[in-house]
Amino acid sequence: MSHRNLVILTKIILIYSIFFIVMKTVIIFGGAWLLPNLLLMLPFLIIGIIAGIQVKKEKYSWWFVGIGAAVIILTRIYETRLVVWIHQQL
Repeated sequence: MSHRNLVILTKIILIYSIFFIVMKTVIIFGGAWLLPNLLLMLPFLIIGIIAGIQVKKEKYSWWFVGIGAAVIILTRIYETRLVVWIHQQL
């Protein structure tokens, strides 16, 4: 794959991370459980910061794209189960 694809995928991960954080913030202010949603925001905050740094410095990594995509996919698949499980544990 080309460097152009790497740049595009990194920016998509950055935009999705921002979207997810905003979405969870709106959900929390809408009355959803606070702690489980904050904990689910944490990986996206970390991924978003790393992606932002990579875009700013123009240094991209396929490892980051792979891990970022995996985190996004797994979080979306198990999001509802994780929220309920975390809430039950607390």
